[in-house]
Amino acid sequence: MLSEFRDFIAKGNVLDLAVAVIIGAAFGTIVTSLTNDMIMPLIGAVVGDVDFSSLYTVLSGNVARGTSLAAARASGANVLAWGQFITVVINFLILAFVIFLLVRYANKAMKKQEEVAGPSELDLLTEIRDELKKRG
Repeated sequence: MLSEFRDFIAKGNVLDLAVAVIIGAAFGTIVTSLTNDMIMPLIGAVVGDVDFSSLYTVLSGNVARGTSLAAARASGANVLAWGQFITVVINFLILAFVIFLLVRYANKAMKKQEEVAGPSELDLLTEIRDELKKRG
């Protein structure tokens, strides 16, 4: 069983997936920083000085107006942190768009590489077989 597990882990697809997960997590951190440190301040400058991540609605409990989200939660109030949700959705949309661009670029590069590569091995073998049939 252990040798089967070792063989499973040693397969290229599993290792590629592990690398992809690690790179994806690091890339997610970059996108979060892009959103929080660059895009959200620009949106805040256009629509007013707003930090979406701190916007919430009190569902139950006594919270003074202007209290931070962390303080409202610490007081035991039940809060709906809808601003944080907006921030996460914006992060997701940016990440999805960047991944779309990467996949689109990779597909174009793969297509060009296939065009440059010439006939496939199967095509060459088919040509050889057909030529041998003609001769013999």
